Amino acid sequence: MKALILVDIQNDFVSGGALAVPEGETIVPIVNELQKKFDFIIATQDFHPANHGSFAANHEGKNIGEVIELNGLSQILWPVHCVQNTEGTEFVKELDMAKVKKVFVKGTDTEIDSYSGFFDNGHRKSTGLSDYLKEQGVTEVYVTGLAADYCVKFTALDAVGEGFKTYLISDATKGVNMQAGDVEKAIAEMKEKGIKVITSEEL
Repeated sequence: MKALILVDIQNDFVSGGALAVPEGETIVPIVNELQKKFDFIIATQDFHPANHGSFAANHEGKNIGEVIELNGLSQILWPVHCVQNTEGTEFVKELDMAKVKKVFVKGTDTEIDSYSGFFDNGHRKSTGLSDYLKEQGVTEVYVTGLAADYCVKFTALDAVGEGFKTYLISDATKGVNMQAGDVEKAIAEMKEKGIKVITSEEL
């Protein structure tokens, strides 16, 4: 059984959003087309409380992009984004959600960030996604969404770690690229861990 995972295709991660991924919205038509090839589709949603520790605004004198220690982990400080019950946290309206079986929220704990759809960044708590997929008989996952160098990468790495055969659909993801070359590095890291990188045309 194959599952398609749509990572964080939310208003705050596309043009005009608080943490916009350059050209993030351009993946939506590709993702919608891809969904026709899958019977089992899951979405993840960044869903932060307003006082989340990853927001630069919640640390006096700190700036976006600075790295601090948060709850024993290294943490990049981000703009305020995907705050619960705001428009920014909603899925992009052009994204077809009709076939999505379940949405897994992440980043709800103020003390720890969660890039992956499977675990928080310290692997301290699970979202339940792995168990859910295994209960449904899923053995292969195909990862799409935003952003390639953060939430998509960590979701794919955790999928492999949980024993799923994992594919990244490269034209159905875009990266933040805070530092030039971040996306290329992320893809190289994923390949190194056994994730197969394909395009939507290869499906």
